[in-house]
Amino acid sequence: MAERGGQRGRGGRGGYGRRGGGSREEVDRGGFEETVVKIYRCSKVVKGGRRFSFGALVVCGDKNGQVGVGYGKANEVPPAVEKGIKDAKKALIQVPKRGRTIPHRVKAKYRASQVVLLPAPPGTGVIAGSSARAVLELAGVHDVLTKAYGSTSPKNLVKATLKALSQLKTAERIAELRQVAVQV
Repeated sequence: MAERGGQRGRGGRGGYGRRGGGSREEVDRGGFEETVVKIYRCSKVVKGGRRFSFGALVVCGDKNGQVGVGYGKANEVPPAVEKGIKDAKKALIQVPKRGRTIPHRVKAKYRASQVVLLPAPPGTGVIAGSSARAVLELAGVHDVLTKAYGSTSPKNLVKATLKALSQLKTAERIAELRQVAVQV
């Protein structure tokens, strides 16, 4: 019986070249790009040994204000990634921006992870960990400062970052909600 993932004799956990699954980018024909944030390996013990299955955390965006996160599970890595991409495209949100940055400071919490996003001056770049960076770059944000508190689980950080981006509002939108005129 061929073992999945080539784990025979390596012991320990992981073993896929890069620690944590790394990130991989692909370009889709619809103008969307995908980044695999993390590949999760799960095993169950059966009569003949271990059976492995895989989960893929994927971020999908057009680098112009649309971004989504998906999670796919399958017995092999490529189908898991495809399912994650399909799930991410179903969950796209629109991200308001002011130039190359975000309109205002925002804080969001998802389970044990908390993320703070701060607008930054031009030329700063995306100052973030790998999980939050994937979401911000595919959303088209070029200058932003981030800080993560609590759990550093990629699943939670990605979802907290997406939640923070969904809370952003432009000055025009706030004025519309308050029914006042915008003063510039």
